[in-house]
Amino acid sequence: MTTSSARRKLPIGVQSFAGIVREGYYYVDKTPHIDHLIEQGKYYFLSRPRRFGKSLLLDTLKELFEANEPLFRGLYIHDRWDWQTRHPVIRLSFGDGVMDSREALDARIRHLLRLNRERLGVEESGAPDISGEFSDLIRLAYRQHGERVAVLIDEYDKPILDNITEPDTARELREGLKNLYSVLKDADPHLRFCLLTGVSKFSKVSLFSGLNNLRDITLSSDYGPICGYTDEDVDTVFAPELPGLDRQQIRQWYNGYRWGDERQPSVYNPFDVLLLFQEREFRPYWFESATPSFLVKLLAERGLYTPRLEAMETEASLLGRFDVDDIATEALLFQTGYLTIHKVEQPITGYWLYTLGYPNREVESSLNQALLPALGLPRSGRETLTLFRALQAHDLKALETHLKSLFASLPHDWYRNNPIAQYEGHYASVFYSHLAALGLLIRVEDSTHMGRVDMALDFNGHVYLFEFKVVEQLPEGRALQQIKDKGYADKYQGQGKAIHLIGVEFSSEQRQIVAFEVETL
Repeated sequence: MTTSSARRKLPIGVQSFAGIVREGYYYVDKTPHIDHLIEQGKYYFLSRPRRFGKSLLLDTLKELFEANEPLFRGLYIHDRWDWQTRHPVIRLSFGDGVMDSREALDARIRHLLRLNRERLGVEESGAPDISGEFSDLIRLAYRQHGERVAVLIDEYDKPILDNITEPDTARELREGLKNLYSVLKDADPHLRFCLLTGVSKFSKVSLFSGLNNLRDITLSSDYGPICGYTDEDVDTVFAPELPGLDRQQIRQWYNGYRWGDERQPSVYNPFDVLLLFQEREFRPYWFESATPSFLVKLLAERGLYTPRLEAMETEASLLGRFDVDDIATEALLFQTGYLTIHKVEQPITGYWLYTLGYPNREVESSLNQALLPALGLPRSGRETLTLFRALQAHDLKALETHLKSLFASLPHDWYRNNPIAQYEGHYASVFYSHLAALGLLIRVEDSTHMGRVDMALDFNGHVYLFEFKVVEQLPEGRALQQIKDKGYADKYQGQGKAIHLIGVEFSSEQRQIVAFEVETL
């Protein structure tokens, strides 16, 4: 890939491939993946988090199947495509608006089908229902244009997700979409290609009944970078934008999404990268573009132990277990983009084990900040600033005072009224998430026991090794010794940084820190 030298326009929010090419925007060539996709099969499903470029991918496919050759000059696929054959394209997108009833969904589907008929010059067939209308559109488009049809469906799941907190409505909409998608099975003789994209992965049984040949490429290593930017893309295509920005900070803040094993390149969320280049400031652009209120509420109800978010082991089946009445925590965190794949193992043949974790600093900091109110802490940033100032000044006494004040601020009524306060991992979650919300380099060393968290914080020339341990009443005096016994400091020796071992003991009876021991190496 050649390095660009001239600055171009940043395609923030631009989902038109033709617009990007004709109006001089930056473009990362995804046609090698598209070529491979089309050559290898016919029916595909792809799940990616919001704002990852799925709509642009579908629009690129549309222009390709419609044989708009001038748009692809200079791109990988240009000399590999038959520009003499023009396929009719049916494009459906549920990205606009919110449909809160089956009637509203059916009206939207009929509107989308009518728009496609008008664009393709196909007469209305008079079919009495939606499935018949869609089936006839495919058949008549094939007959009229003399070539098989490409069907591209964007945000296939959005009507359901918009109503996920209202299960009865969500189920109604799911059935309406199932009625639409079921048409694809019997339309095979008239179809050249089909791709459905969305955020979540609903089971084939619940939404794609009978469409058994739909290949899910979400976790396929071949297609890991089909959406998003790789390090190479940032260093070449966007080279003119890099001067004045810390390249390593860009990597730590925004890179890290992965949908395959560690051999595959991780990717950046395009929305983050483009806004960083526009604003020239590090901010949680992607996270702030939508509030994960449903996610936070669900995690709080399930009493999630937040230190586990940094290294959450899960089976392959749980990553895809997402339905109206059965949303696995791991699936929700992974599919929405708040966790990503860190490691893939096959300990037994056919049994796949995934280790999930935060993709980057933006998500780690922002998600923990959003979780603080659910853990009983105020939403105000004052506590975070006080914590930062104590660490910046390396004032461990101020750090102790601050943490005691933090736990004292948890209202007694909150303990009575919130089930999350009753589970074992709550206090360690408060401790961890408060520190993780800072956006500093934090590593959880051991999160296997919910009454304890061992973690390292590397900041400003100092390494702080914490053991936070819950005791019943009186301090046991063992937290500091346990840090030494486990040898957590060994890996930090020889780096020229001061290493501080901090043993914190918290009384569940008193709801307060009862021991704060420090030893500096």
